[in-house]
Amino acid sequence: MKNCSNDKDQAVFRPTGFADLAGKRVGIFGYGVEGRATAARLGKASDVVIVDDSPDLGPDVIVTSRGGLDALRSCDVVLKSPGIPRRRSDVLDLEAGGVTVTSALNLWFHDTDLSRVLAVTGTKGKSTTTALVTFFLHCLGDVAQCLGNIGQPPYDPAVDTSKGWLVLEVSSFQCVDLDVAPRVVVVTSLGADHLDWHGSLERYRSDKLSLTRAPGEHRTLVADTESFHEVQNQLGGDVKFVPSEPTTLAAALGLIGAHNDANVALALAAVEALTGIAANDVRSTVAARASDFEPLRGRLTLVATEEISGASVRYVDDGLATSVLPTLAALEVFADEPVALIAGGFDRGVNYEELALALTTRSQPTTLITLGNAGARIAASVRALDSRLNQRSANTMREAVEFAHASLERGGVVLLSPAAPSFDLYRNWEERSDDFVAIARSYSPH
Repeated sequence: MKNCSNDKDQAVFRPTGFADLAGKRVGIFGYGVEGRATAARLGKASDVVIVDDSPDLGPDVIVTSRGGLDALRSCDVVLKSPGIPRRRSDVLDLEAGGVTVTSALNLWFHDTDLSRVLAVTGTKGKSTTTALVTFFLHCLGDVAQCLGNIGQPPYDPAVDTSKGWLVLEVSSFQCVDLDVAPRVVVVTSLGADHLDWHGSLERYRSDKLSLTRAPGEHRTLVADTESFHEVQNQLGGDVKFVPSEPTTLAAALGLIGAHNDANVALALAAVEALTGIAANDVRSTVAARASDFEPLRGRLTLVATEEISGASVRYVDDGLATSVLPTLAALEVFADEPVALIAGGFDRGVNYEELALALTTRSQPTTLITLGNAGARIAASVRALDSRLNQRSANTMREAVEFAHASLERGGVVLLSPAAPSFDLYRNWEERSDDFVAIARSYSPH
């Protein structure tokens, strides 16, 4: 890969698709999954420079602090990976210097027939809803695939997007870089998350909802909840508030919790908006094949059951709950049972007062086992409200599960629902969930 060199006397270059990048100097800023897919998509048609904050990605990658920013400043356009904050000082510096900063996903949106595209975002439930929409379309006999955060980047040349429906899970990181909307936009929930990336709760919500306000004729589907009615003036497109599914379809699909009734309802409405088939007819078709659906791992998944002196202890993996909202939803599911909650991890500045209130006002016996810096903050928030709540601090997942197990002599639920990311002890949430599941199953070998 060549370093970029370019005179900045010419007008700012603003691409409207990948074809515009042919013969241009293109910077790839961030070389994770998305960055590698971007490099593969560009191939040799562009003069590419790759920059990343990490010093351990190989000789073709220039480290941001070791000349990387200078290389990016001389490019015609920089394609930024989602993990790099949109308002980070070096990104703003590039734009101030006349470099267009956008994303590969945005270019793909401009290149694609958006009448075949549905995008799902939200603080909680976007992965499950993306999987549900795809499954429902399959039940109807349609071709459809999950893409985005739940699968591969759609611009990866290894992905064939030429046929069928394209169902994308889109993060708040990605929403802010998209300047055109697909046919259907679904927003599942709106809480507080990634405040370190966005800067404030207000900015997070505005960034999350920005895709609904993007140009292009589209239907916007949101859950019929107070939080969405409160921000109705920030919603764009043809907005529809979707009430929760009133039937037992979620349970038949193996999904537990009231929030999954909302996810199922949104998926039914989304399929109706795409196909024109009435939601009632979609529901009937899906119900006949509900047992074929496989719930996604790490989302309120029962992974083990142990019998202790006639009492049952269930181990539930909700490891993808990396923010407060899904953990609150998980606690509500088990409102009538004793719970030992394992929470905490990497601290990204989230306010945990709402979680503390939920824990200290539970009617059933509750134990809190915390991990990491976020866990310490959760524990402090709980102590400020009620110092009597049973709490333990753990250094490892095994220690946390042992504490949880010991607290449920009369049965209940050991619930991993961290309300925080995993990056302090693990590479990702999957590794954290795998650790919990393996330990939980050691208590129930059969």
